[in-house]
Amino acid sequence: MAAPEPTLSAAGLATLETMAADLAREAGRLIVDERPDGLGVAATKSSSTDVVTVMDTRSEELLRARILARRPEDGILGEEGDSVEGTSGITWVVDPIDGTVNYLYDIPQYAVSVAACVGDTRTDGAWHAVAGAVYHPVLGEMFHARRGSGAFLRAPSGVHALSVSAEHDLGSALLGTGFGYDAAKRARQGEVVARVLPQVRDIRRAGSAALDLCAVAAGRLDVYYESGLNPWDLAAGHLIVEEAGGKVVGPGGAAASSELVVAGPSALVDRVRSLIE
Repeated sequence: MAAPEPTLSAAGLATLETMAADLAREAGRLIVDERPDGLGVAATKSSSTDVVTVMDTRSEELLRARILARRPEDGILGEEGDSVEGTSGITWVVDPIDGTVNYLYDIPQYAVSVAACVGDTRTDGAWHAVAGAVYHPVLGEMFHARRGSGAFLRAPSGVHALSVSAEHDLGSALLGTGFGYDAAKRARQGEVVARVLPQVRDIRRAGSAALDLCAVAAGRLDVYYESGLNPWDLAAGHLIVEEAGGKVVGPGGAAASSELVVAGPSALVDRVRSLIE
């Protein structure tokens, strides 16, 4: 059972946001600066194509150590390790490398995602992020937000407030998506893409759900959908989209879940959801 939801002040939320960004940046520098030349696959997860690299493990170990050192009463839910139960009502949901296959192939589209969440992070619709950050280490881009304070991008070019696209015409919308690792599921997802593609401007599949959500928040994608996401894929990006003025829903317009996530401006989200459902 999740600990009771804590009461968080504006200063407390700001502290969590800063910590999320600091953690994401440190882990992001680790995975870039210490990426082995002959990077190996440490294990597989759901299928033979769903890989874990040595650096996934090292990145998550770093994140866990830093969180436990700074906030030992908080919980931790990570992609690669066992969860840590906390007593504070805050659970850190971390993805040490979102876009692991891109990372394995040295395709520069991967990120570290860190979010402070409240509620039961193991139950769809029973939790939400209150602060989070997604760091794209290759480009030096930090997307971050805290509840009720807007979303921002800190990049080499400066600090930019984020706002989702103003596009309302589905036929002019650039849509992002992703695919699962199970072969049968990928076949079904291909059928959905074939149905959606004629209805939109075009489709992009970049390989990192966290960065796709941030692209929606920044207006780089008009709308995004995917099925099969876990809390660590979703937590920080979900908050960043909402704080950028967007909408994030799941099946039937309910809370986003492993079954479905659709994110973007309200004018497009419901239309995309109806197409794929």
